[in-house]
Amino acid sequence: MTAPTPRQLDLLTTPERLSFAWCDLVNRTPLLKRLSHEFLRRVGTGWVHPCTKHLLVVDGIEAVRDLRPPGGTLLVANHRSFFDMYVLSMLLFRHTALMERICFPVRSEFFYDSLGGVVVNGLMSAFSMYPPVLRQPERSDFNGFTTARLVELLRAPGTLVGFHPEGTRNKTADPYTLLPAYPGVGQLIHHARPTVLPAFVLGLTNDFVRQVRSNFDGTGRKIIVTFGAPLDLERFYAMPARLRTYMELAKHVRRVLMELGQRERALRAAIEGDPAPAAAAAAVT
Repeated sequence: MTAPTPRQLDLLTTPERLSFAWCDLVNRTPLLKRLSHEFLRRVGTGWVHPCTKHLLVVDGIEAVRDLRPPGGTLLVANHRSFFDMYVLSMLLFRHTALMERICFPVRSEFFYDSLGGVVVNGLMSAFSMYPPVLRQPERSDFNGFTTARLVELLRAPGTLVGFHPEGTRNKTADPYTLLPAYPGVGQLIHHARPTVLPAFVLGLTNDFVRQVRSNFDGTGRKIIVTFGAPLDLERFYAMPARLRTYMELAKHVRRVLMELGQRERALRAAIEGDPAPAAAAAAVT
């Protein structure tokens, strides 16, 4: 199994190293990972579904319902809310048989360097927010382990890794123009060759209490989730393993997600009765 080198571990602070040791143990130990998965499948789905179902509109789930990929699945999605992946994974749990184990790589800040982050990781994902990503350039060598570990995970059938190609939450005024994609997603895809499943989700807020309340009192915005068909990336796999290839792959994934965004935009216009977004749906940059 892939493990960080002593030099890579030295890049972690003491709190990060302790948090990583525990999350790594959970995600490497078959029994602990099964317990984690059952928690997500039963408890996670058990609260996310009722707290969103009155606002939820799902498009394209039939494209993935019967998928049985030979290896792992990389779920790539836009990132507007802290809760995007919770809703997407809930839907995949309910409507597909894709997932036997799940991982969601996250930034080390908060989730690995603070007690509050570790608690959130445990309660909200059963320690599936793993492996960590270090954002500081001087500590980026640790991310070599993160990429190698994700490649290893994605080569195993039944694994789903949730990934945001933008690398961070998009806080701009325009939810349909994604931030530039990082080449890391291209590198991961090129090395692991997973089934790449795109999804676009919009309508969630970052205020947990308000989001749940609005689901039950009818004041919330529609949460529209649009799934696309698995991507055909064979032309990229024929290209050499280098930065330029990874960047082209990342740009392609971003383009697909923006096209899904326009599909969501048109669907939202039809539901909400606003013709302007439908007219703009043809313009994808």
